[in-house]
Amino acid sequence: MKTTLSLIGAAIALSTGAAMAQSQGVSKNEIVLGSIQDLSGPIAGFGKQVRLGMMLRVDEANEQGGVNGRKIKLIVEDSKYDPRNAVLAAQKLVNQDKIFAMVGHIGTAQNMAAMPVQFQKNVINFFPVTAAREMYEPFHKLKYSFAATYYDQMRVAVPKLAKEKNAKKVCTMYQDDEFGLEVKRGAEDGLKANGMSLAAETTYKRGATDFASQMQKLASEQCDMVVLGTIIRETIGAIATAKRLGFNPTFIGSSAAYTDLIHKLGGPAMNGLYATMTVQHPYLDAASQPIRFWANKYQTKFNEEPTVFSVYGYLAIDAFIRAATKAGPNLSTDSFIKAMDTMTIPPDIFGSAEQTFSPTKRLGSNATRISMLDNNRWKVVTEYINTTTGK
Repeated sequence: MKTTLSLIGAAIALSTGAAMAQSQGVSKNEIVLGSIQDLSGPIAGFGKQVRLGMMLRVDEANEQGGVNGRKIKLIVEDSKYDPRNAVLAAQKLVNQDKIFAMVGHIGTAQNMAAMPVQFQKNVINFFPVTAAREMYEPFHKLKYSFAATYYDQMRVAVPKLAKEKNAKKVCTMYQDDEFGLEVKRGAEDGLKANGMSLAAETTYKRGATDFASQMQKLASEQCDMVVLGTIIRETIGAIATAKRLGFNPTFIGSSAAYTDLIHKLGGPAMNGLYATMTVQHPYLDAASQPIRFWANKYQTKFNEEPTVFSVYGYLAIDAFIRAATKAGPNLSTDSFIKAMDTMTIPPDIFGSAEQTFSPTKRLGSNATRISMLDNNRWKVVTEYINTTTGK
C-alpha cells in the first residue's frame, strides 16, 4: 500500500512539474505567436508592411518544417494605433488565443499599455517595432528590444548634423505622447552636451493633419534646423506646410520617419529630409544582389513592393526563430530566455548592426546611422554611430 501511494505521489509530482514547466502557446506541433499592428489607423501603412514581412518569414520557416518540428501560427490584431485598443487586443491574444510570445507589436504607447497584460501571464514582449527606452527599461526578464532608442538616435545625430549644417537655432515639433517626447528629449540632451539648446518647440496630437500653426511658430522663431518627432503623414504635412510658407530649415526625423512612404506620398518636396536608421530600405533595384532577390520575392508573394517596415517584421520573426531553435525541443518561456541570454545575431543582408543579449542586457544594439532623401530615394550618409561612445 505504501509503495502504491509513493508511486502515485511521484506521478502527481512529475505531472505537476511538467505542467508548471510548460508554457502557453506551445503544443506538440505548433507555436502560437501574436502581434498587434495598426491596420486601419494613422500608421496603417507601417502596420500592414510589418505584418506582411512577418508572414513571409513565418511561411518560409513552415515550408522548411518549422522550429524543431513545430509550425508557427501567427495571429495579428488591429490596434488602430490606439493604446486602449492595444489593451483589448493583448487581452484577446494572451487570454483567448494563448500566445507564447508577442512579436513585433508596433507603437510606443501601445506597447506600454499592452505589456502589463502580457506579463501577468508570463508572455514575452519580443522585438517591438518602436525604439522607445521603455521597451527594455526598467529591466524585465520578458522584454527584448532590437534597435537603438529614439532618444539615443537623436542624442547623437542631432548635434552631429547641427554642427555639419552650422545651425544656429535648432527647434522641434513632436507628437504629444511617449514617442514624441523621446525624440525631443534625445535632441535636447544631445544639444546640451554640445553647449546648445532647443530654441523653440511645438507639439501636435496623435492623428493631427494640420500643421500650419506649428510651422508658422517655428518660422517666426527663424529656426534653421527642425527635429521632427513625427511618423508618416505628420512628417509630410509639416515639411509641405513649411515649404508653402517659404520656410526651409534642415529637417531631421527619427527612424520612425525613415520610410519610402515619405517620398512616395510627399513627392520631391521631401528631398533633403534626414532621418536616423539602421536597416536599409529594400529597393527592388538595390545595388545589393541579396536585397534585390529578397525584395522581388516579397513583391511576387504580396504583389506590392517591400519597405523597411517589411524588413522589421521579417527580422523580428527571424530572430524569434533563431532563439526558439536554440532553446531546443522543450520550448518554454524559461528555455527561450536562457537561449536569448547568450544570443548573438550577426549583421544581415539589410545592413543591421550586430546584436548581442545577456542576462542583464535586453537591447540588442545601440548603433544608429543617418540617411537623407536625395532624388526621391533614401541614401545612407553616415557610418554607424555607437550611441554609447558617440563614435
